[in-house]
Amino acid sequence: MLAADAVTKQFAKGDEAIVALRELSVSIAEGSFVTILGRSGCGKSTLLNMLAGLIPPSSGEIRYRDGRLGGPHTQIGYLTQHDTLMPWRDVLRNVEMPLEIRGVEKAERRRVATELVERVGLSGFEKHYPRELSGGMRRRAGLARMYAGDPETLLMDEPFGALDAQLRTELQLELLRLWQGSGQTVVFVTHDIEEAILLGDRVVVLGQVGRILLDREIGLARPRSADELRVDPEFVSLHRELSATLREAQR
Repeated sequence: MLAADAVTKQFAKGDEAIVALRELSVSIAEGSFVTILGRSGCGKSTLLNMLAGLIPPSSGEIRYRDGRLGGPHTQIGYLTQHDTLMPWRDVLRNVEMPLEIRGVEKAERRRVATELVERVGLSGFEKHYPRELSGGMRRRAGLARMYAGDPETLLMDEPFGALDAQLRTELQLELLRLWQGSGQTVVFVTHDIEEAILLGDRVVVLGQVGRILLDREIGLARPRSADELRVDPEFVSLHRELSATLREAQR
C-alpha cells in the first residue's frame, strides 16, 4: 500500500547538512495498523511527512500503490501532533471541510459530519468553536475531520501524546472502533511502548537517523483492553523486548 524505499532526508542548517533519516526502507500492507515507535529525534515525524507527500526525500523513493508519491494524495489523511482546526469554523463546519473541498452537496456533507461528530462523542458541541473546546475535544474533532475525507490510508503523528492518561485511553479505543472493519491502513507514530502494543498489528522501532532496530508482528487478539493487557504475559514480554530495544538504541 505504502512504502519507503531506501529514503534519506537531509536538512540544510547554514553550511551544514543535518541527516534526519538515512537509507530507510519500510513497507506497509493494505488494511494493517502499523505503529512506529522511537525516541524523540529519531526521524519518526520526518518519515511521516514524507509518507504524506509533504516533503520529498533527498534520495530514495516513496511509493503509494506501486506509483511514485510526488506530493500530497487525496487518499492519504494526516493527523498531526498539533491542532489544525480552523478557528473561524465551528466543530461541524470543521468536520465538513474535506467534503466541502470535494464539492459534496451541503445536505450530504452535513449528514456525514453530524454522524462523525456523534461517533467521536462530540454531540451537543457541533456549534462550538475550537477555542471553546478542551484539548481532548479538539483531538476528537480533528479525528472526525480526517475520517470525513474517507481516506484509504491514515497517518497519525503522536496525536494523543499531550493528553492525560485517561483521555488518551478513551481516544485510543475510539480510534480502534473507527478503524476495525474499515479496511483502512494506519501508520501511527508514538514514543509510548504501551500505546504501540495496544494499537498495532506490527511495531517498527526506529533508532538514530531512522535505523530500523526491530520490526515485530503483534499477535495479541483484538479487541484489546489496556487494563487486561497489562497483566497478559505476552504483553509483558513484548513490552520488555521493546523497552530493551529502545535502551540499546541509546548506547
